[in-house]
Amino acid sequence: MTLKVEKEFQPSETKRIVKNVVIISLAFMVQFTAYSGAANLQSSINAEEGLGMSSLAAVYAGLVLSNIFLPTAVIKWIGTKWAISLSFVAYMPFIAAQLWPSFYTMIPAGLCVGLGGGPLWCAKCTYLSVVSEVHSKISNITAEALLTRFLGLFFMIFQFNQVWGNLISSLVLSSGDNQAAVTAINATMIPEICGANFLPSVDAAEALQRQPYEKIQLLSGIYLACMAAAALIVAIGVDSMKRYDTGRAVKVMGGVEMLMATLKLLVEPKQIMLITIMVFTGLQQAFFGADFTASFVSCAVGTGTVGYVMLTFGVSDAIGCFVTGYIAKITGRIPLVCAATVIHMALVATILLWKPQANMSYVMYIIAVLWGLCDSVWLVQINAFFGILFPGREEAAFSNFRLWESVGYIIAYVISPHLRTSSKAYLIGTTMLVGVSLYFIVEFQVKREREEKETKEPVNGLDNKAFTIAE
Repeated sequence: MTLKVEKEFQPSETKRIVKNVVIISLAFMVQFTAYSGAANLQSSINAEEGLGMSSLAAVYAGLVLSNIFLPTAVIKWIGTKWAISLSFVAYMPFIAAQLWPSFYTMIPAGLCVGLGGGPLWCAKCTYLSVVSEVHSKISNITAEALLTRFLGLFFMIFQFNQVWGNLISSLVLSSGDNQAAVTAINATMIPEICGANFLPSVDAAEALQRQPYEKIQLLSGIYLACMAAAALIVAIGVDSMKRYDTGRAVKVMGGVEMLMATLKLLVEPKQIMLITIMVFTGLQQAFFGADFTASFVSCAVGTGTVGYVMLTFGVSDAIGCFVTGYIAKITGRIPLVCAATVIHMALVATILLWKPQANMSYVMYIIAVLWGLCDSVWLVQINAFFGILFPGREEAAFSNFRLWESVGYIIAYVISPHLRTSSKAYLIGTTMLVGVSLYFIVEFQVKREREEKETKEPVNGLDNKAFTIAE
């Protein structure tokens, strides 16, 4: 049965839709206050033998499997709302494992996070896509514009997780007389060891100190409380998707069927050309949160400063998500992507050329601000583009997005202990240029298809007008 929005909903329903979007965004912010706060510290507090980076690689390995096999089935079985709420719980073992860090505890906990992440992110994207359509039919604003706006609102609120999570970690680690919160390297050696020359497998033992156990206990307790609160926020405060049933038939798929659906979408030419930019999205986020913070911040200044730099990144990213969502309505996506590409390449060049100094930490904050602004463009505009490219197939499309983004994370975390920061920066720059070039090709293809469709509009327009008069 087709949804008759104008008959079933009052204009005030748009406020309720926005309320649901805001509550989901707040819940994600609280959840990832905990997860991001812990994840951003892994390259510093669990640096020995690459344990922290291995656990993060396990997260995204689990996410790849999850994105292939789980999202559609989980959303169908328990609904979009409960898929979000219960997936939050799957993140909790990772925080608990920080109390007993070893490969036997953190790798399985990382896999658990990944398995919960597939349904979580797909359910969020599906919810926003569907309510955008419903809101569009009530307000006469295009669903494309609303989806971009809602994604901008979501990521603006969501990215504040970097603020609170990293503020908590910095305050806890810097409190008291914690000598492990500052760098152990002599100031004269910082330019030689830290920055582009940093090699985790060799330099981490000297540069990154183990944090006191009581600090890790306190952080873990705070973060576990945040995750429990996030699950309750969604369970109590968000309307079920049944309220906004648009009559779409969602087929329950087993693992093999979901794999085939994913592969079917994957072989489409537009999807293939967007793989590189999806991988880049994961690569650049993982690089900044792990490699930059370890090789520049922790090495040159100290682990206690990591949270403040990531806090700066989070504020910039959040503001950027909100602003770019609205700027895109005026300029379109392409100018924003061009600007982000130029700025991001300049940042990569800075990382390759700049030698950090003990008294030049302000440069790290400038890099964090600009990196956050670029990341906001990738997050909002590429996500929105996927919702536009594959209408009616959002679950598979966003599942593919998260899958390839996860591949980017895995690559970054697997190579992190074994390559110098300079090599990883070259990889990011190359991937970005290739990904953006292919993205432009897809954009122009879509533009050409729309122009061809518009040339046929007069005939369809007459048919629609006659139908409307008859009604």
